[in-house]
Amino acid sequence: MNIYVGNLNYRVKEQDLQQVMEDYGAVSSVKVVMDRETGKSKGFAFIEMEDDAAAAKAIAELNGAEYMGRTMVVKEARPRA
Repeated sequence: MNIYVGNLNYRVKEQDLQQVMEDYGAVSSVKVVMDRETGKSKGFAFIEMEDDAAAAKAIAELNGAEYMGRTMVVKEARPRA
């Protein structure tokens, strides 16, 4: 399952998110979206997890949780239109 994580602190790194998500199951990939011009984080990321049940548990428990001073938005990522 592909997961969207938003409202992230701009200092959050991919390794940080990977460690948080690995508490719920195996993580295939983590991609923090960066601004092309500045090279800084845009404050959101996409995480791919193989096990849908583990991903659903992570979404349920982490949505609205505070991480590095910000309240995260965690939900299933929608495909691009």
